[in-house]
Amino acid sequence: MRVFQDGQGRHWVATVRRRPGNDYKGRYYFFLSPRGAEDAEGVALIDIRWNSERSAERALETISDVELRRRLRSGVGRQRPAQAIGA
Repeated sequence: MRVFQDGQGRHWVATVRRRPGNDYKGRYYFFLSPRGAEDAEGVALIDIRWNSERSAERALETISDVELRRRLRSGVGRQRPAQAIGA
């Protein structure tokens, strides 16, 4: 788990989540949520995937805050059209 700030100074929590299912390839991915709302809806970055939780956690530990902010902007931008049409 990593806490970082977005461009507006809001705090976000980056964690690793696991997709359900039997296919282990790319099962783990980053998930970003507003701090204090980790159980609420957030931004799933399913385009960044790992086969093991250990690899995903190691990547999360080493990724820069700048890269996390960039990924957050990208993920939020991709979600907005889907949310607008009620998906």
